[in-house]
Amino acid sequence: MKNLILSTAALALTAGMALAGSHSVVRMGTEGAYPPYNFIDDNGEVAGFERELGDELCARAELTCEWVTNDWDSIIPNLVSGNYDTIIAGMSITDERKEKIDFTTNYTQPDPSAFLAMSADADLKGGVIAAQSNTIQASYIAESGATLVEFATPEETVAAVKNGEADAVLADKAYLEPIADSDADLAIVGESVLIGGGVGMGLRKSDTELRDKFTAAIDSMKADGTLNALIEKHGIGETF
Repeated sequence: MKNLILSTAALALTAGMALAGSHSVVRMGTEGAYPPYNFIDDNGEVAGFERELGDELCARAELTCEWVTNDWDSIIPNLVSGNYDTIIAGMSITDERKEKIDFTTNYTQPDPSAFLAMSADADLKGGVIAAQSNTIQASYIAESGATLVEFATPEETVAAVKNGEADAVLADKAYLEPIADSDADLAIVGESVLIGGGVGMGLRKSDTELRDKFTAAIDSMKADGTLNALIEKHGIGETF
């Protein structure tokens, strides 16, 4: 297990109320390294779109929750082994992942993926393209004919472009756009691509009651417009 860290503050939203199954506290697992979806703020706390979303979902589902961070490359195995109860970490719903875990309904639309490079002439079809390992972008590149280089963290993929190790990086456009805006040497190039079926919460296949509680909470946020408001606030992508 890599870098499993309990946050210092638990969310005691509805202490004493009935909880899903045997969960006295629902542990919300995230990466904490992929803004605007999730990141660690200056106080050492999980922040971003998914922190706000997760807190609201726990309140609506009448659950007491706490936040846990875990490296991306072991985030599914550590869910399955019981180190936390959900994944809420910008994880796209794919058939391959559904063989291992279950998902709620999606809480974002499929977000465009984009290429970030140091040159508008970067070879996106036959060059060396960086991606974070175990992502939908890595799978896409592996099947595209380009040469894939994988890294454990999103920061490393961008560094690979800047140090000449890769011609470009493919990642969620919402993640790459602020980087391009703040670094004159980098730019979004080529056309965006749509991959996956949107982002949802991952859960163990045995936790059907917990899955259904969170799905109902997501649906209620879609229905009253609060989910769209969060999506627009954080610049995640298309609204519902």
